[in-house]
Amino acid sequence: MKRFVWRLQQVLEVKRQEEQIKRGELLKITERLAAKRGQLLTAKRILKDVIMGIAGERPGKRLSKQEFFLSHSSASDEQIKKLEEQAHALELQQREKVREVLKLRRLKEGLEKLREAAKREFIRYQEKLEQKELDEMARIRFSRKGTSNFGSPVIAVREANK
Repeated sequence: MKRFVWRLQQVLEVKRQEEQIKRGELLKITERLAAKRGQLLTAKRILKDVIMGIAGERPGKRLSKQEFFLSHSSASDEQIKKLEEQAHALELQQREKVREVLKLRRLKEGLEKLREAAKREFIRYQEKLEQKELDEMARIRFSRKGTSNFGSPVIAVREANK
């Protein structure tokens, strides 16, 4: 039987590689997003701990610490806002990569289905050719067997004329 060759095999391989690359990019973005969320959570926790520490102080010491905290809290707030914006931007990138990966996966799966259908058709066609060849060989054997009973056809005609 001939070997199955599909013309779009290279396209399928390229799409598989593209999907792997996009998955890798998605993984990197997801890791960066997790790191940013961790930084954001840490910054918020530190801020909350400082506030809780100040709230636990005696009123006389608390006022001076609150004043110091409020004068420097704008920098913390800016840092938190910046981290939130970066996390949001990474979330948008992540969604876009997910869409790209899903699009490539659907295309790849469609190509794989086409390949399987083409392979089934190829096998069916090869089996049909093989069956035709076997039928032809059987006809030849049968016709040889039929002529060998009478010997050569010329001798059979001469004997019939006698």
